[in-house]
Amino acid sequence: MLSEERILEILKPIQEPFLHKSIVDANSITEMKVKENYVSLKIAIAQANSPEQMQLQQQIVNELKSAGVESVGLRFEQRQDNGQEQTLSGEDQSTESTTFIAVASGKGGVGKSTVSVNLATSLANAGKKVGLIDADIYGFSVPDMMGIAERPRVVGEQIFPVERLGVKVISMAFFVEDNAPVIWRGPMLGKMLTNFFNDIEWGDLDYLILDLPPGTGDVALDVHKMLPQSKEIIVTTPHPTAAFVAARAGAMALKTEHEVLGVIENMAYFESETTGEKEYVFGKGGGDKLADELQTEVLGRIPLGQPAMHEEDFAPSVYRDGSRIGEIYKQIAHKIIEKVGK
Repeated sequence: MLSEERILEILKPIQEPFLHKSIVDANSITEMKVKENYVSLKIAIAQANSPEQMQLQQQIVNELKSAGVESVGLRFEQRQDNGQEQTLSGEDQSTESTTFIAVASGKGGVGKSTVSVNLATSLANAGKKVGLIDADIYGFSVPDMMGIAERPRVVGEQIFPVERLGVKVISMAFFVEDNAPVIWRGPMLGKMLTNFFNDIEWGDLDYLILDLPPGTGDVALDVHKMLPQSKEIIVTTPHPTAAFVAARAGAMALKTEHEVLGVIENMAYFESETTGEKEYVFGKGGGDKLADELQTEVLGRIPLGQPAMHEEDFAPSVYRDGSRIGEIYKQIAHKIIEKVGK
């Protein structure tokens, strides 16, 4: 007959699918009965009656039967702590003084990643120490937008982010080959995000910007759980539909007690270089309406425009200091510094 200690050894490699840690270390096993060739367990899981629970059940049964247990009895219950073990405390983060800013949108195609990249570089140009996590794990694009060709440096078990234009960058793009698609499920993505926070040598940062996936899916939810003190910026276009959908991302931020710093209205207008006349290609008012709904302000309006290309310092989506749009991002960065107070 297997001892309780041996049962725990067998089950230790199995992860709680929502907390992304061993079910043993997470104290998920709340009750255990061991008789000859029979093991009965009660398991507390962060989201009971879910597809992940079914997968966990199969894993536990398979492992115990492989170890010689003939019959396994399992009961699942909802965790009473709502999975708070997943929250990152100040001691777990790279530095207690870091301000986390998540950049979110309701839908794709509104230029959220472009905003994230230029916000990060503008804060760096203002003399701040800045990191950038490309948390859009299915649609990673930040390295390409910033002209990054190298991979993170690994020294022993330490991983150092790539530094470009004064910003320390980490992205899923560094860990897949040849632009391969990512087909992971939510729990696996959450674990990768946890690694991005805890296993990267960020050093001392003033700001850590997170380019979130669009919408309110698994990755966005994981970020909200892991970073309860994060600030948030919502990106939209002036079009009413884009603003309506973006309100969902803003509502998620408010429900999880994230502070919404403001709204950035991207593709706000097209300005003729010849006449200076503005054309409101996607309409007007979406950013203001969204800001009113979220009880915040419009931090800035970014017009349509292509960054200047610099062959000697290639970064195809970065607007440099001194350019028309670069100056708008500079103003937004200073507003954020003023609002955050550091």
